[in-house]
Amino acid sequence: MQIRPLNQHDLPALQAISRQTFHDTFADSNSAEDMQSYLAQHFSAEQLGKELSNLNTYFYFAEQQGEPIGYLKLNLGEAQTERQTDNAVEIERIYVLKEWQGKGIGQTLYEFAVQQAKARTVDFIWLGVWEHNRNALAFYQKNGFVPFGSHFFQLGNDLQTDILMKRQLNDERQNALAK
Repeated sequence: MQIRPLNQHDLPALQAISRQTFHDTFADSNSAEDMQSYLAQHFSAEQLGKELSNLNTYFYFAEQQGEPIGYLKLNLGEAQTERQTDNAVEIERIYVLKEWQGKGIGQTLYEFAVQQAKARTVDFIWLGVWEHNRNALAFYQKNGFVPFGSHFFQLGNDLQTDILMKRQLNDERQNALAK
């Protein structure tokens, strides 16, 4: 497996995997109308094209033999969905195709995100997780994230709550410098 950054040429593949993984993850817990509305608004070619053009947003594919099997979206500065500080990186999305789940792809993408954040010498990495997504909450807790708040997430007509979680990185940097 390899991880590579995306550019505008990757837009069709990004749109396909974004729609597929989001639908597979949340369709059973949401109405078809809300799901279709969200997919149309947030994963349109126009919207994803804007995100790919943002200098503070970074997309990466996890690929197996040149085919995308998962992806990662990181936001810095003003691109953060809820700006924390300029000295933070937001993981907005880590998604893996259903048939590749349970094979360590999500963990590898997560570890890559932490490497990217550490390379930018930020104090912490953060994200929002739907309060009912127990698997994701457990995954991030296992990886050292702690809750620090919540915010609302609009999925179609359904106002949902995300738990905001973060993992401090500056302590790790200080410990490495002390050695």
